[in-house]
Amino acid sequence: MKITISDTRSVPQEDILALYKANRWSAAEKPGELYRGLMNSHSLFTARDGEKLVGLGNAISDGFLVVYYPHLLVHPQYQGMGIGKMIMAEMQKIYSHFHMQILTSDGKSAEFYEKCGFKKAGQTQPMWIYSGNEH
Repeated sequence: MKITISDTRSVPQEDILALYKANRWSAAEKPGELYRGLMNSHSLFTARDGEKLVGLGNAISDGFLVVYYPHLLVHPQYQGMGIGKMIMAEMQKIYSHFHMQILTSDGKSAEFYEKCGFKKAGQTQPMWIYSGNEH
């Protein structure tokens, strides 16, 4: 197994949907919107095992001060192998100097992000209008 990480916009929609469905993310229920959203991200990093898409992470940013990381997911069969950390390390090459890096985590993902250097933002309370069902 040789995992390669790249910043790319050439990801077939069916590969993305397979990854999201494998993780049971509700965004897969809106395939067109999901694909267009990812393709219009400020950056999109993918992880591949050969030709197989096994992970991805994206960032939405103003390009100068603020970046938000909405999605970072790894295929369940590949979790625990450091792929998420490799994707986040590539994004940090672009955004580490930004004034504010933001993400929302829950469950076990909070521990992962803490290992990547993130911490709870003081007394802030996350809020959203969300049409998914996995949280």
